[in-house]
Amino acid sequence: MPRKTGAPEAFFQEACGFAARRHRHQVRKDGATPYVAHLMRVALTTAIVFECSDRVAVLAALLHDTIEDTTTDYEDIEERFGADVAACVACLTKNMALPEEERDDEYEKRLGSGPWQARLVKLADCYDNLSDAGSEAKGEEPRLPRALEHAAMALRLTKGERGPGGLTGRARAKLEALARAKSGR
Repeated sequence: MPRKTGAPEAFFQEACGFAARRHRHQVRKDGATPYVAHLMRVALTTAIVFECSDRVAVLAALLHDTIEDTTTDYEDIEERFGADVAACVACLTKNMALPEEERDDEYEKRLGSGPWQARLVKLADCYDNLSDAGSEAKGEEPRLPRALEHAAMALRLTKGERGPGGLTGRARAKLEALARAKSGR
């Protein structure tokens, strides 16, 4: 039964299990790492690296790919985790029904006008993808150029944004530092 109230850690535990079950047959592009590892790392980046204790942001980090990559829909997330988390996850979901040339523009506009938590999760998502870039399996296409491109988009969307207590500004600085290190600048 979905939980509407309770301790924050109960929501976190439930979201971890929910994400693991929904992504259970998926692996990262290396063909070996369970996809859920990415979701956990994005949540840990949000909570620990970016020092964010906002419940919506941490839960959205765990669930950010569930609508886009599984059979989960908005209502599933809203029922279990509330409207704020569902709205944040929806904001982080590309509309695959759109032609590819329109998809990224629509995504950036929606993300740019969505809740601050969605943009923070996007920074964490880019941070994780950049951290993982360079560990490709033999013969796998290099992920660094695309990861740097996505990081640049997230940084552009959050330019000038400070977030509560300067949180977004600090997260931006950490992503910028990682991007510089990865690009050799």
